[in-house]
Amino acid sequence: MSDKLTRRGILGAAAGLAAIRVSGAFAQVPPLPKSPVVINIVDVAGNLALTQPAFQAYAKAKPNVVSKFTFNKAPAPELPGKIKAQQDAGRLDIDLVLTGTDALAAGIDQKLWIHLLPEYANQLPKLDDILLPAAVKMQALAQGQALIVITSPGGPIIEYAPERVKNPPTTAEELLAWAKANPNRFIYARPANSGPGREFMMGLPYILGDKDPKDPVNGWEKTWAYLAALGENIEYYPTGTGATMKELGEGTRDMLASMTGWDLNPRIIGVVPKSAAITTLKGFRWIQDAHYMAIPKGISDDKFAVLIDLMNFMLEKKQQAVTYDQGYAYPGPAVKDVPIELAPEESQKAIKEFGRAEYDKLIADVPAEAPLDPDKMVIAFRMWDEKIGAKKTK
Repeated sequence: MSDKLTRRGILGAAAGLAAIRVSGAFAQVPPLPKSPVVINIVDVAGNLALTQPAFQAYAKAKPNVVSKFTFNKAPAPELPGKIKAQQDAGRLDIDLVLTGTDALAAGIDQKLWIHLLPEYANQLPKLDDILLPAAVKMQALAQGQALIVITSPGGPIIEYAPERVKNPPTTAEELLAWAKANPNRFIYARPANSGPGREFMMGLPYILGDKDPKDPVNGWEKTWAYLAALGENIEYYPTGTGATMKELGEGTRDMLASMTGWDLNPRIIGVVPKSAAITTLKGFRWIQDAHYMAIPKGISDDKFAVLIDLMNFMLEKKQQAVTYDQGYAYPGPAVKDVPIELAPEESQKAIKEFGRAEYDKLIADVPAEAPLDPDKMVIAFRMWDEKIGAKKTK
């Protein structure tokens, strides 16, 4: 027993030292390790589809600091609790998290992430200089606790099978009427673990003219009522977007909530027919989306040094061009001056074949809004789970 207490005390002291280092008291990044380390990456955003080749390029370029990367995937709602438990036990085995705004927000709420900015700004790229304007706004959402790695105009888009939906809805009222006339043929996934589900939920207050689109508690009266009415005609809410795409492709559903990347990628890889079409609802605004790199508190100095170096590498134009991938977060790059022509030939070919000309016009013409602030997003997810998804999520 005394051994355990002693060990716990040592781990607690180590965590305390790490907290001092990451709080900004020492803004100097430790030196790179003398021997290579293993870096354990957990992806809760599907981001590896875009970035894994870039991580592997880093390992190849710098075998002296990284012996290998391990890659794991997890549902966004489950990861913050797992990290917190590991931190409390002093046994962190996750070095880098690739996340959308969902787990980022939950981690900020639970104080899981190392503060990177402004503490380490002198050892990271000058983000205001290199990022696209939309990415600068999305970087601000991270409150200095993560670095953006990709961005996309997001959604909400309505995607449908044109052979089964002859008159696609163009307003929220028409969508509800269609769902009532075609019960169980519309679907979207749980917002806490789905980009399109999240975009649909956060986009509706603009479409419906709600009182305050940034306040899910006091400003979403129309939105919650609409989602409840729509839910009466939805069979169930999957826990991830992939299931919705599979059902559209198989013909189990005819229409779903989507976003630019989730429209392109499943058609490119053949899960959804190429013929699938899109529509938007009157009054819609883009809810800008992004993925981030976040470092949990409690990692070793050696790994922290490597991760700072890695973040610099991931924001180089050459690595950003890789994120066009198969359209999964179209367009993808968060950094300026990374045209599609810099992307791998396979990406250029896929996006040329499956891209939509209307996206260029929509991106140019439709205003983009930032998502909810992290604290409000956590509240919105909880409210959706309680009010809408409680009985039908599986």
